Amino acid sequence: MRDCISDRDEPMNELTTETRNERSTHLDSLSTIEIVELMNSEDALLATAVAVEKQSIAQAIDAIVASFQSGGRLFYIGAGTSGRLGVLDASECPPTFNTPAEMVVGIIAVGDGALRRAIEGAEDSSTQTVEDLAKHQFSSRDTLIGIASSGGTTYVLGGLDYAKQCGAVTVGLTCKANSKLHQHADIVIAPVVGPEVLSGSTRLKAGTATKMVLNMLTTGAMVKIGKTYGNLMVDLRASNNKLRLRSISSVGFDVALNTIGTTIRNAYAKAGIDFATAEAACLSIAGAGRAEEQKRVLHWCALRGVAHKAKVVCVEDPAVGALRIAGGMA
Repeated sequence: MRDCISDRDEPMNELTTETRNERSTHLDSLSTIEIVELMNSEDALLATAVAVEKQSIAQAIDAIVASFQSGGRLFYIGAGTSGRLGVLDASECPPTFNTPAEMVVGIIAVGDGALRRAIEGAEDSSTQTVEDLAKHQFSSRDTLIGIASSGGTTYVLGGLDYAKQCGAVTVGLTCKANSKLHQHADIVIAPVVGPEVLSGSTRLKAGTATKMVLNMLTTGAMVKIGKTYGNLMVDLRASNNKLRLRSISSVGFDVALNTIGTTIRNAYAKAGIDFATAEAACLSIAGAGRAEEQKRVLHWCALRGVAHKAKVVCVEDPAVGALRIAGGMA
């Protein structure tokens, strides 16, 4: 006996993601360029579908920010393609925003082995989700996002119910209107992308729309907690030469100094901070003495919780002072 009802108990003709796309019924008779044009035209519909859900996406971002600010985390759960996309987005946060690995967690049904190969029946257990979340000591401070393209994956529904019992905010991400998931989540994001070019293959439009939403959720949340300055990735983890150069150029973008690269390298050395820590980059902009930049820096400091240290920038070498602030050395 299964733990609870799954997608397979819902008539396939009621699942938007499973119905036939009338524009691709002759897919196997199209030329190569016609296949490309058809898929491209279908993908062009996705931005509009996601835009319809903008209010729900913004609401979810604010919930994630509240979790982060209270010491909580963001969790993704899903099975198959949905689970893989959640794990992918979570794994991109540490190198992009220099976050701890446990701050954004992606969980896929039956574990990481399902990342590389499909495992039958992985989505049909609700009790397994409870065990998976409990292993991470999931709590009321966390936010859970359950991803299920068809809106009825048992593994996801069980996790959302458990998160609610814990007192956490729950978000459902699906590509089906009025799905089962709507009854299990506090916030629902449902970009309806229509039938797939290849019937039932939700790795296509549904997967792309899901990734678009996930990009917005984590990027928006990280911006709101001060992980960027303007549109610059000033908090990236500079773990290779490309990222080291990017961390320098992030400073040089706003500071009119011909020798900015050398200046910042020397400042890191003087402050005794590992150059791989790029979070201080934007504060050195205050050294230009521009009133507008000073205001932006103060706002950024407030987001990061270091506003009380911002005055240090004005009383010593700007670059060194900035580094000391971000490094907690002031």
